Amino acid sequence: MVAVAAVTLSSGCADAPSTPAPSDREAEVAERGASVMPFDLERTTHQFTKTDTGGVQTVIADDPQDTAQITLIQQHLTAEVDRFRRGDFTDPARIHGNEMPGLETLRAHGGQITIDYENTRDGARATYITTGTELRNALHAWFDAQVSDHGPHATR
Repeated sequence: MVAVAAVTLSSGCADAPSTPAPSDREAEVAERGASVMPFDLERTTHQFTKTDTGGVQTVIADDPQDTAQITLIQQHLTAEVDRFRRGDFTDPARIHGNEMPGLETLRAHGGQITIDYENTRDGARATYITTGTELRNALHAWFDAQVSDHGPHATR
């Protein structure tokens, strides 16, 4: 992707769209993410939507016909939700680091977050629900950190 951007910029084509190079942090997160997430970040998008009671995390294949990516998303998110329900946030820590905002609080939730999982036609969705303000704020901080770290692979 960087090489394509460099060629486009050096060709002198003023009308050609440019793709910003990922930050060092985004590149590091993408590299670590590839060892944790089986799907291709370049072919998928994470969506993090904050709600009054927690939030919704959706991972979709950019091409809704890409059944291989959809299957990998569903398998991965199913396993992650199972771990998250137990307070095991090892995978996000491996990708984003142990100092990731919200992570310490989420690890200590002790079952105070309900996490519902569902397959979607183009991926999967996890809905996080809590009545606790501290946990909701931790989820929101965790969502913000993921959007920031994943750069173009994540949206709100």
